[in-house]
Amino acid sequence: MNKISRQISIFLIIFLFIIACSKTAEEKTDELFKPYSGSNIPGAAALIIKDGKPLFAKTFGQADLEHKIPVTAQTNFRLASVTKQFTAMCILQLIERGKLNFDTRLTEIFPNFPAYGKNISIQNILQHTSGLPAYEDIIPDTVKIQVLDKDVLELMKRQDSTYFEPGTAYRYSNTGYAVLAMIVETISKQTFAAYLKEHIFQPLQMENTVAYEKGTSTVANRALGYAVTDSGVFNSDQSAYSAVLGDGGIYSNLNDLLKWDRALYTNKLVSAEMLKKAFTPFKENYGFGWRIDTYKGHKRVHHTGSTSGFRNVIQRFPEDHFTVIVLSNRNAPGVRPLAEKLVDWFLLQK
Repeated sequence: MNKISRQISIFLIIFLFIIACSKTAEEKTDELFKPYSGSNIPGAAALIIKDGKPLFAKTFGQADLEHKIPVTAQTNFRLASVTKQFTAMCILQLIERGKLNFDTRLTEIFPNFPAYGKNISIQNILQHTSGLPAYEDIIPDTVKIQVLDKDVLELMKRQDSTYFEPGTAYRYSNTGYAVLAMIVETISKQTFAAYLKEHIFQPLQMENTVAYEKGTSTVANRALGYAVTDSGVFNSDQSAYSAVLGDGGIYSNLNDLLKWDRALYTNKLVSAEMLKKAFTPFKENYGFGWRIDTYKGHKRVHHTGSTSGFRNVIQRFPEDHFTVIVLSNRNAPGVRPLAEKLVDWFLLQK
């Protein structure tokens, strides 16, 4: 290659780099979500909220492949562990209303709970420091009937110990949040789904959000979950654990989650003091249904959700009044890196 050709090549490289850098955040987002785009691929929905208003919203791909139904802002995805922030909110409401306190023990709520429950407080369960055994490790793989929250509680009543002394260590626990759902039912005298509807979803006008119970409720505009593999795309909507509500059974959409995000800046559900406690990190930076840390110097309150056929994330930056939500109806990959790219482009402008 002669000198002129080398100069031309260098110029072209620089020119292409400048063009790439000059792409808008919206254009880069379209490229980022290409794996979720198309008429024959499970999709995704992304929302960016700034100062309580949608800054950017985009949907991709299909909610239902069989019926060729595309993802929209009204499409309801199973939230998986993003549900935990709602379960925690129910408990916080009951505490503010004097029905519970953070130090209430399992044996005080369930008199027939084994003696080891005397050492487990509500706060331990909220912060994943209860040491309760993982129900997923106890239930045989051969079980074909879906497990419910009440089944998880009964399993815990058959145990005689915890992984560690409650409060001394952190171990993420789906079991704990299923037990919290049963605490809500016991204290409120309502089903967990009914409590959520009356005390959270209806006050916030989250009209299409539901804790789904097969045979009892329906999910409007429902996204089905899929597994995307080298061999093709397969239905992966349910597992043996998909009917457990407290740890992951809520379905919601971008429009309703916008209302949820707004409410977390207000005292519509609980007081500002209680919200501050929820967003205070304990062991492993976990609060009450939320992880709390910093991202590139900005305080972040966030959670992912991972279950059969779904991957989701919500990342809130309260000091910036900025939130990113990404919902997807496929088993992999996780969507946290996508959310962080959106934070880089729309908040940090990098």
